Amino acid sequence: MSFISPQKLQELELKANDIRLSIIDMLEEAGSGHTAGPLGMADIFTALYFHSAKHDPKNQSWEERDRIILSNGHIVPVRYAAMAHAGYFPLEELKTLRKFGSRLQGHPERDKMLALETTSGPLGSGLSQASGIAYAARMDNRKFSVFCLMSDGELQAGNTWEAVMFAGNNTLSNMIAIIDRNNIQINGMTEDVMPLEPLRDKWEAFNWHVIEIDGNNIAEVIYAIDMARAIYEKPVCIIAHTIPGKGIKEIEFDYTWHGRPPSKEDEIRFLKELRTLRGNIQASHHE
Repeated sequence: MSFISPQKLQELELKANDIRLSIIDMLEEAGSGHTAGPLGMADIFTALYFHSAKHDPKNQSWEERDRIILSNGHIVPVRYAAMAHAGYFPLEELKTLRKFGSRLQGHPERDKMLALETTSGPLGSGLSQASGIAYAARMDNRKFSVFCLMSDGELQAGNTWEAVMFAGNNTLSNMIAIIDRNNIQINGMTEDVMPLEPLRDKWEAFNWHVIEIDGNNIAEVIYAIDMARAIYEKPVCIIAHTIPGKGIKEIEFDYTWHGRPPSKEDEIRFLKELRTLRGNIQASHHE
């Protein structure tokens, strides 16, 4: 398992905060897009792109890279922000989100950038795509891991469970599904719209190893990914309990921010709060 020094953990927490700042900036500039989910997933994408995943921004087609499949494509602002901060493209390009001709569309498009891996939009499809990639990798005796980032709301789509059965039946131990268990979707709370619980039991019933974590605790995320890599007899599902809108108190757990961008006035308040949080992160590691 990885040892995370206090200094390294602070670096990662500050990076997650920088990614959140970028998310607010790009969404306000675009005037459309999703806010709550990207903010909630910033810690997980930070862990992947700055510690846990094998990847090379200067060699996007590196054959041994880990494949990062984003199934719930609407939260792609957090992926774009993480990739820009990791060096895939200039930070200034984030301002082109959702603009005509931009590589950074509202849902990821594979033909715009190799490292996006798949085009996604229709919810429930990503795990099937990831399962196919993982199955082919095993056939070819390749050693990379396949990460599939998913929303909890999309688990209401039947296609997801076909992939759950396929991966479990074929013991795809090179597959790691990470569920953003933030409990919201566009028209309410998941347990009011279409209940998902008992979620852990469902995945375990299809021969998956399940790990539950605080998805906004970067150390826990890294530990869970390390553990997942050590499981060799079945695929792994990480249920990451996250706070939608994480970092902005007034919108945390508010499902109305699922598909709503910040206004200019919102942006000013939100950036101020995140900059204050940045100072708190720096101070907390010096106490």
